[in-house]
Amino acid sequence: MHPNPAFRWKDQQAMRTFAAEVGFGMLVVTTQEGPRVAHVPFVFQGEDRLLFHVARGNAVAKHITGGEMLFVINGPDGYISPHYYGIPDQVPTWNYVALELSGHARTLDAAELVAQADALSETFESRLSPKPVWTRAKMAQGSFEKMLGGIIGFEFRVTDWKGTLKLGQNKSDAARLAAAEGAEHAGDIALAHLMRNVP
Repeated sequence: MHPNPAFRWKDQQAMRTFAAEVGFGMLVVTTQEGPRVAHVPFVFQGEDRLLFHVARGNAVAKHITGGEMLFVINGPDGYISPHYYGIPDQVPTWNYVALELSGHARTLDAAELVAQADALSETFESRLSPKPVWTRAKMAQGSFEKMLGGIIGFEFRVTDWKGTLKLGQNKSDAARLAAAEGAEHAGDIALAHLMRNVP
């Protein structure tokens, strides 16, 4: 994570809320062939457990249980031009929000995998309101069970939370807000919002 303490994110509950809102991350594992990554949507169970699944044919699948691994979740990011600040002698930078979660994973059993798949679709379908929520009840009999055979579910238990909020906190309020205006004009709306409302 970023070495500047001004950007260090220490509020674990806020990090969890952020991660749940994003709902998508990168699981980084070490293998004999070198580091590998799986890009996965996830849902939380409790305060410190992420539930996700990967395709059974994914080469990463056989390496997920066992050792310690890293789960990375990225938020808004964007280039910040020195012109944005409205003050001299600045340099270009990149503002961003990111989490690095360390932990271990275990394989879900059949019932837990069904619950994980249901929770995942329910979580993200509910965000599409007022569209009617899709459920597996809409599938032909046996189709869901057949598709379950193609995935493996996992529970990732977080043992360490590290977060970075690099949003211009090392600048004056006026310079940070001016940079937020520049970021918004460049199309980085979510990043600009965070820069104006540093958690």
